[in-house]
Amino acid sequence: MGVDRRMNFGIVVFPGSNCDRDCYYVIKEILNQPVRFIWHQETDLNGIDCVILPGGFSYGDYLRAGAIARFSPVMSEVKEFADRGGLIVGICNGFQILTEAGLLPGALGRNKGLKFICRYVSLRVERNDTPFTTEYRRGDIIRMPIAHNEGNYYIDNPDKIRNQVVLRYYGENPNGAIDDIAGIVNERGNVFGLMPHPERCSEKILGSEDGLKIFKSIVRAL
Repeated sequence: MGVDRRMNFGIVVFPGSNCDRDCYYVIKEILNQPVRFIWHQETDLNGIDCVILPGGFSYGDYLRAGAIARFSPVMSEVKEFADRGGLIVGICNGFQILTEAGLLPGALGRNKGLKFICRYVSLRVERNDTPFTTEYRRGDIIRMPIAHNEGNYYIDNPDKIRNQVVLRYYGENPNGAIDDIAGIVNERGNVFGLMPHPERCSEKILGSEDGLKIFKSIVRAL
């Protein structure tokens, strides 16, 4: 990766976020890119090229995962940032927040087995023409860990978003998500939500580096 590429990342931190520092480590220590934390009460995204809504349990997942976080002051600016074409990634709880905020279609409900799932799963890359997946090839089978209780993606008519599906569960569907959907983008293609955790599989020592390509793709999108 060229040293001249500098993508300024901002990681939003909500009360209950617990994967913010994992994302920070990948961006700062592995990719050597500028990154800062953004407290959920901030409303200034000036200078940011890519916003990350990390995993965790914002506000303890009370009421419904992501339902309270969507009202945080920062989310108004996140919506405007998306409208301007800024890149946004929502990982796990971040994906849930994006659906609750209306930035992505559909909703995420309780896993089909009504139990928390924490393990690696296989995924198929359906699109490599997004700013988040150019480092993959279409049809690639990759491995990433999941860790969620509410990852069961649902939408009334999955055919309406067929061209927006970026990742599907491969081999098995761990949570009952409709059409095996694990990750989608908005119609414009600049907002990406996924239930798997790419930040937890970005070094060999973690058992997989498959997630690193998402972050590399974002940097190359600059």
